[in-house]
Amino acid sequence: MIIIPAIDIIDGKAVRLYQGNYDKKDSIKGEVLEIAKSFKDAGAELIHLVDLDGAKEGKLVNEDLILNVVKTLNIDVEVGGGIRTFEDIKALIDGGVRRVILGTVAIEDKELLKKAVEEFKEKIAIAIDFKDGFICTKGWINKSKTHYIDLIKEIKELEVTNIIVTDISKDGTLEGPNVDIIKEISEITNIDITSSGGIKNIDNIITLNKLNIYGCIVGKAIYSKDVNLKEAIDSVK
Repeated sequence: MIIIPAIDIIDGKAVRLYQGNYDKKDSIKGEVLEIAKSFKDAGAELIHLVDLDGAKEGKLVNEDLILNVVKTLNIDVEVGGGIRTFEDIKALIDGGVRRVILGTVAIEDKELLKKAVEEFKEKIAIAIDFKDGFICTKGWINKSKTHYIDLIKEIKELEVTNIIVTDISKDGTLEGPNVDIIKEISEITNIDITSSGGIKNIDNIITLNKLNIYGCIVGKAIYSKDVNLKEAIDSVK
């Protein structure tokens, strides 16, 4: 399992939200590039970047900043938030982004999803963001009528290679991840799973590692110093 540190971006600045609520926003000290460099220096092989402005507005807003991180640091990143067109997907990948994360598109534009996976294959990941069992879209503001299990079964036919699973009720809470759901999903699919949301400490990471999943995203726990990134990376080697 790899540890993937997260940077959420609003107005070009790093922030953390509580359960995806834009009204419960904490600013993070330091510039996005500076924070990303500290993650690289700690040994991270992949960084999770989310354009929260983009997620809310339905279009990429912080693209230049994100691509500058890739170019300046020469590090792999995965990017989500507001990516709703083929042109945006291509621009990110052409700019050096390792993996583009599609969330709203997976529910609202099946043709684009299919086209993106066919064209870019393992460079496309699907965000399985849910609350009370149902997928949420558009920056987690809208709750769909699609259950997370149904979406996973659906995308299985598209040869998607990576899904990022977020229980929104856990995100930014430091209450621990929803291990039961991660385990449930790992038992019904052979797609690589990245767990996101709720990490509180190294023990949470060790527990997820025992499930033999692909990755674990850690955000708030790093900023609150509940998790030392280098120690977390070393714990799963």
